[in-house]
Amino acid sequence: MADLKLSLALTSNPRTRPVIDGRAVPEGIDLVKTVLDPGAIFSRQLHDAEFDLAEMSMASLLMLLDQGDDRFVGIPVFTTKRFFHTNILVRRDAKIDSPADLKGKRVGVPEYQQTAALWIRGFLQDEVGVTPRDLEFWMERAPEESNVNTGFKPPPGVTVHFVPPDKSLGSMMLSGELQACLVYYGGYPGERSTQDLSDNPDIKRLFRDRAAEGARYYAKTGIYPINHGMIIRREIARQSPWVAQSILKAFSKASGIADKDRMDHVANHFDTGLVPPQDRAALATPLFAQGIGPNRKTLEAIARYACEQDFTKRVLAMDEVFAESTLSS
Repeated sequence: MADLKLSLALTSNPRTRPVIDGRAVPEGIDLVKTVLDPGAIFSRQLHDAEFDLAEMSMASLLMLLDQGDDRFVGIPVFTTKRFFHTNILVRRDAKIDSPADLKGKRVGVPEYQQTAALWIRGFLQDEVGVTPRDLEFWMERAPEESNVNTGFKPPPGVTVHFVPPDKSLGSMMLSGELQACLVYYGGYPGERSTQDLSDNPDIKRLFRDRAAEGARYYAKTGIYPINHGMIIRREIARQSPWVAQSILKAFSKASGIADKDRMDHVANHFDTGLVPPQDRAALATPLFAQGIGPNRKTLEAIARYACEQDFTKRVLAMDEVFAESTLSS
């Protein structure tokens, strides 16, 4: 019997490349793979449902499900994670020396509903008690420019302005019209901001030692924020429940391959002593285990943040987000 032919859109990173290059193959499935940047995937999938399977913004998935859009259901495959709050940019003259100092400030985001911004606002509320209503947001992408247009409207009580067409987050940071930028993609394809703010003398990172802050947050919470997950057409998941399991197993294998590749890449550094031997265990620790179980704490946190920030009307349960065949993963 021929394998089931399905289309898949995904980005390229160490955890997806084994699927892209054929080292990790889902059993019973012939994948027609399309590699794109995240914005293109989200736009083409959310607007046109172009692919059978696709990488997807976690915030967008939660919003779609809450709105009753049942075209897709999640598979607990997570391709990107990051400590987003450690990259907050602030103006030096804004007197912002700690996260609590962001209260009452004018802050920029490419898109209010993007997952990175959702995580940062959750961090601010949990860690220092600064709520979205305490900030004045400026959003760069107009609705027609959105990669994840899910009918966004500013939550009640939250001030969200649109950056004028002749300006950008970068230009407003440089002029002082913005005092901080929660997420900044200067120079990234498709973004209006082109300015490189990394070495500008008027701008600094809120956290001078980003690694130390990431380590502190991870040690305290056990959360490594998930950015992208995976979705499948709901009709496929219903008609062929084994498909979601097969995809999950393939990406679990891919994560294992990525872990082995990482150790292969640093072998010479161990040999020459440039990386101390006591670091071997830390480098070998998997941080991208797939499935619900290993990621439950992080998934429950983002579901709670989505509700607290009015993306969803209630906290969605895991069995509402992910395909039934993957719930025991």
